[in-house]
Amino acid sequence: MEGCKDGSTLWGLIQTETASNQFFVLVKDIGRALDILPLSLLNVTADIKEQVELLHKQAQRVELFVDPREVQRRDELLRLMASNNDKNSRCSIDFKEVKHVFSSIGLRGSLDYEEEISKLEAEAQKQAGTGGLIVVSNINNLLSLVSYLKSMVFSEETEKDDIKQSSVSASRNIDQSSSSQSMLFNIPDEFRCPISLDLMKDPVIVASGHTYDRNSIAQWINTGHHTCPKSGQRLIHMALIPNYALKSLVHQWCQENNISITECSSNVSESEINSKQKASEKAVDHISATKVAIDSVKMTAEFLVGKLAMGSLDIQRQAAYELRLLAKTGMDNRRIIAEAGAIPFLATMLTSNDPRIQENAVTALLNLSIFNNNKILIMAAGAISNIVEIAIGAHAQAIPALIGLLREGTPTGKRDAATALSNLALYGTNKANIVVAGAVPLLIELLVDDKAGITDDALGVLTLLLSCPQGLEDIKKSRALVPLLIDLLRFGSAKGKENSITLLLGLCKDGGEEVARRLLINPRSIPSLQSLVADGSPKARRKADALLRLLNRCCSQSHNPVI
Repeated sequence: MEGCKDGSTLWGLIQTETASNQFFVLVKDIGRALDILPLSLLNVTADIKEQVELLHKQAQRVELFVDPREVQRRDELLRLMASNNDKNSRCSIDFKEVKHVFSSIGLRGSLDYEEEISKLEAEAQKQAGTGGLIVVSNINNLLSLVSYLKSMVFSEETEKDDIKQSSVSASRNIDQSSSSQSMLFNIPDEFRCPISLDLMKDPVIVASGHTYDRNSIAQWINTGHHTCPKSGQRLIHMALIPNYALKSLVHQWCQENNISITECSSNVSESEINSKQKASEKAVDHISATKVAIDSVKMTAEFLVGKLAMGSLDIQRQAAYELRLLAKTGMDNRRIIAEAGAIPFLATMLTSNDPRIQENAVTALLNLSIFNNNKILIMAAGAISNIVEIAIGAHAQAIPALIGLLREGTPTGKRDAATALSNLALYGTNKANIVVAGAVPLLIELLVDDKAGITDDALGVLTLLLSCPQGLEDIKKSRALVPLLIDLLRFGSAKGKENSITLLLGLCKDGGEEVARRLLINPRSIPSLQSLVADGSPKARRKADALLRLLNRCCSQSHNPVI
């Protein structure tokens, strides 16, 4: 039950018959166990006997049952996966249908999709060794489908009005004619490429915000033009961002009027088509991918780069955050994001007055830099100096803002803030500023905050602040810290134990007899230290041994040695 609850919802739906069969076998096993249970010989109450007998009867009568509604949802999902896996039919995937299927199983918002992606990635790693190639391929297909819908949900609000207007205009034009031949001459203006005046088979958005057919605009760019043909505005980047909303409308219009999309360009010679296709391939650095997941990452990256270039402040903040997550895992992801043109825009955002945009841009660039080829691009974009300024806390409001996030943020925000403070504290001049901002009492409170879940991160920052005189004084003032650290020596993680013993040793060396006395009067301290010497990591063992010797010297003066 716990496995079904904590796992991927979509993968669980795919496995619905398998799961039902497993529960059926389990109940039958319970029934067989109750067959031989000598209930009359057991000293139990009548109520318990009645409950056990009832369970026994139900186990005997149980039959394999698969909810027809679950089977229907499973079949719909498999059909969508098949369409997503087929490049030729992927463009005809109905966004509303996908969203309806996902909503029916509880995936309604971007946070739900993000959580589902994490669960699917975990499932893929789990199945990689034992599940086989087909299972892993199916999970990757689900990943690409969720990523596609997530990006479409993100763009739905910004494109909703345009889609509605295009749909109304298209329906008016459709009503005006009935024959396929006449419809070729009554293509809605919204569906015509401004360059060729033909139906846009593969509409893309350029930096100015205007939409063109990919082949036409690619040929325009490759002839040396760097301006928008319609507005004359200079293009600040050459990325061509697929307009999937309009593409879906075009295909829908063609289907409703029984028109093959190839008919709409029948007046174009084969040689011209080939030359345009070659130009398109030259204009955009296509990724020859065999996996559907790679195609999905490319589409998502191009879309998000477009939002970085033309979106509002809120949209830029969200786009930078999505790129940060996308660049977190996988060398292919980092390569694709760089090829989509993200690095120059992220570098520009380093100087933003919005701390969240700045934070997302820094983290995204750091994630992208893991791919060696991207390091040259990041340096060429002039991002290094800005990253260094942020890292050393050059902005006066950076540290107070992080302290505020540490106090009031979400668990993820608190963890990010603690990590940022830890990086800032590596520079000596920042430690005093962090202490003055009130970090020490807050970090000590977070050690016992189960909801925040950043005990190890908070310990790491406290360990760094210990070397600062102001930090040492604030840490020594806390009467609750020493007992907390002793408990963490017993129940903390390996990293938590290392940081706890580092803090205790530092406090005893610099805090003197007062801290040593508080350690000695705690009955759990010496056994915890001895256990750490026996079973801890090499670093923890060395520090625990040093602290025991230090305490022993303190006690030897009163002729009462520790060990």
